[in-house]
Amino acid sequence: MAKTYKGSLSLEWYNKQKSVLLQASADAQPADIPAPRLNWVNKEEALFYEIDETEGKGKTPYWVDRNDIRVKEARPLMLQKVYKAVPVNKPGSLPGMDTAWRIEESEQDDSDVENILIKGDNLLALNTLKKMFDNKPEEEKIKCIYIDPPYNTQNAFLSEYYEDNLEHSEWLTLMRDRLTQMKEILSVFGIIVVQISDKQVGYLQVLLDEIYGRSNFINKISIRTKSPSGFQTVNLGVFETAEYLLIYGKDKTRFTYIPQFTECDYDTNYDKIILNKDNTPSTWKFTDLLDFVAIENGIKDIKEFKKSNSKQEIERILGDYAIKYADMVFRLTSISDSGAGKETVEIKHISKNSPNKIFVQKREDYPDRYILNGQEIAFYAKKIKLLNGKKTPTVPLTNIWNDVAWEGISREGGVEFPKSKKPEKLIQRILEFSTKIDDCVLDVFGGSGTTYAVGQKLNRKWIGVEVGNHADSLILERLKSVLSGEDQSGVTKTASWRGGGSFKYYHLGESIIKTGANGQGDFNWSLGRKHIEESFLFSYDYKLATDFQSPQVGELPAIGIQHVGNDIRVAIISLCGPEERGREMLGEDELMGLYKAVNDQYKPRYINVFTNRGVELAYDAKPDKLDVIKVPHAIFSELEK
Repeated sequence: MAKTYKGSLSLEWYNKQKSVLLQASADAQPADIPAPRLNWVNKEEALFYEIDETEGKGKTPYWVDRNDIRVKEARPLMLQKVYKAVPVNKPGSLPGMDTAWRIEESEQDDSDVENILIKGDNLLALNTLKKMFDNKPEEEKIKCIYIDPPYNTQNAFLSEYYEDNLEHSEWLTLMRDRLTQMKEILSVFGIIVVQISDKQVGYLQVLLDEIYGRSNFINKISIRTKSPSGFQTVNLGVFETAEYLLIYGKDKTRFTYIPQFTECDYDTNYDKIILNKDNTPSTWKFTDLLDFVAIENGIKDIKEFKKSNSKQEIERILGDYAIKYADMVFRLTSISDSGAGKETVEIKHISKNSPNKIFVQKREDYPDRYILNGQEIAFYAKKIKLLNGKKTPTVPLTNIWNDVAWEGISREGGVEFPKSKKPEKLIQRILEFSTKIDDCVLDVFGGSGTTYAVGQKLNRKWIGVEVGNHADSLILERLKSVLSGEDQSGVTKTASWRGGGSFKYYHLGESIIKTGANGQGDFNWSLGRKHIEESFLFSYDYKLATDFQSPQVGELPAIGIQHVGNDIRVAIISLCGPEERGREMLGEDELMGLYKAVNDQYKPRYINVFTNRGVELAYDAKPDKLDVIKVPHAIFSELEK
């Protein structure tokens, strides 16, 4: 029977049904007030759906229990090929003088190759990745996750229409389950960056608060993704040009932001220059920067010079000289009594009483500070950074990004991906403020492969997941051109990328369960009983017990151990394949022998036996801590038909 959709999309918060009366705070508020939480249809359940790989979308989704193996299954990764860039001499050059790269493809695994591309559903891939990262130290876990998910349900599933409340509920469930799994493999030093549009940004931020903790919110970045020029406005309101990056830390206090800067125009406040900077400060001589430029260029009449040149042209000329003589050009800035150190404030006040005398504050870990007439001499050199190989005046990066060009990226990376492609410069900026060389980055909504291409060019390790066939047609070809050095687009030049590197390409393995032509569910016996039994345990977060021994038990079944706090749970799975005669029944002697041996060795609180065999056991003979669960019936029983 189909489930009835109940409930609504709502926001709950502490004392929602009360009003606030401001008064003296005689009564302290409790310290553990719950954070606001979103409620939606079937929030406590998960979504199961089959994948249309051609479209890269899910078919009709069904609500299932969150512990259902179809959404928890840790499938194996099936290696397709290993791609490695091998150095060769560039044709026409002398040996060893100029290197080119040849791509070698192999079907043999190589443990030295760490970059991974996976074709398959990203939730199931995350289940598998979680197993891979469970025992890794924090330094080897994912340092930055960037995702660009579908912005609404119509883009996630093959459907033309959704009732709004149900659409939100399916989208939020899809995101919640993936964000939760990603948190598990994110390093405590790492961050997650989610790109989203106006449609869902508010809901998504509350959802991220719930999963990652409101205290771990770092930034909300507004990015300009298109210009109104050339577009016909169809919205009832203003033209939409912004998308957003929501940034959270696994533990915000342990994340280290790497400062970033953006290009700016010449700051006209820097209008003075020291003529003899190499001399001792007490003998420094100053002049206006414009006067200096006039002397340098033999200009005798500054008034005539100003009259014959526009303000913009004069500022351009001064800006060029300010960069050239950045360590000599300066401005005077005020010193705050509350913001500066005690010694600095003392020198400031002494300086005020000593006109035109330069005071020097010596500092061990920072450049010396120069103070004149109670103000600091701030050199233009502090604003100059090397951007794209060029000395450039800069300002610190803010939370509004309008300098990343989205126009003209259609052929970036040699692939076309209409509407969903992201500029390489955008990913470069994210990775450069959050990671260092050899840190690992993850993107499970691969799209055209921009994150992986940029990660490779910036010498980061990367893991990617994409469900659609464009994993083969677009991403593979794009990455091979990056390895070979043929890709000269995007951030290739700014990253000084010339080729090299390697990656593995996997397909997500088959499910251990399947639905037959008659609609009946069963195990995928083509994988073999042992594989099915062990994969079943892994998917339910049990670790395979390799130390179990019992002389009273004949053929040992697959046994899993799970630690929950101070308690131990044990799972036993004993299956009978369709061709295995003689195993159809799990007799009372065999079952109770297993129970006793497991109970004696591990002393667990619960023992679950999963089986498709007939069970001989009197109801009143079953121990309280033993449950027998018939599979695959229990797996499929919750599926909405």
